[in-house]
Amino acid sequence: MRELTTDHISQQFNNELETLRQHFLTMGGVVENQVADAIQALLESDGELAEEVKDKDTTVNELDGIIDEECTRILAKRQPAATDLRMILSISKAVTELERIGDEAKKIANLSMKLINEGESPRGYVEINRIGQMVTRMVRDSLDAYARLDVDAAIRVAKADRSVDLEYKTAIRSLITYMMEDPRSIGRVFNVIWTLRSLERIGDHSRHVCQHLVYLINGVDVRHIPAEQLENTSKQQSEDE
Repeated sequence: MRELTTDHISQQFNNELETLRQHFLTMGGVVENQVADAIQALLESDGELAEEVKDKDTTVNELDGIIDEECTRILAKRQPAATDLRMILSISKAVTELERIGDEAKKIANLSMKLINEGESPRGYVEINRIGQMVTRMVRDSLDAYARLDVDAAIRVAKADRSVDLEYKTAIRSLITYMMEDPRSIGRVFNVIWTLRSLERIGDHSRHVCQHLVYLINGVDVRHIPAEQLENTSKQQSEDE
């Protein structure tokens, strides 16, 4: 775990930065629960849980607005530099990724309602369960990395997205083949495909959260660097220190 907090002369500034960080982690916790509950609601045909997932979107949006206001106020009032500035910019960008993860969870909840109303479990639930577990772990681990400022953990999460992408492509090929063999299943299976697409996007957003953490710690924008090369930025930063 790294320690990036600066001991400012103004205790109020310290408090503002810590409040910002805590609000970010709180929002992350809500989003993490949204994702897990959305997957559970679909797999267990639990319409009530799906509605709860959709309702949580209001909380996520409220926290998004609060954090945005806090970032703007600190930038205008404190004019931070160096690590403080990177922290605010990093959280400002990462919170957008969290909000998008929440949106994808809401989409899954809506799709689960459609699948529940169809009255049968279509092909693809095994794939949803497997990929769902992978991305749920990515969301949790990305937030844990942020809480501990653990760049190595962030890099591991970013690299895990490759496995999600491979599983997603394999699942899509299988489902397309199934639809060609049984055209009557097209409507049902398309809802499964859109669910898998949302899960794949959640993995992408989790990777982006980790990329913003690498920027916070190493001061390097790695958004366009392949995950396999992220370790090089960490090693270079260590050598510079």
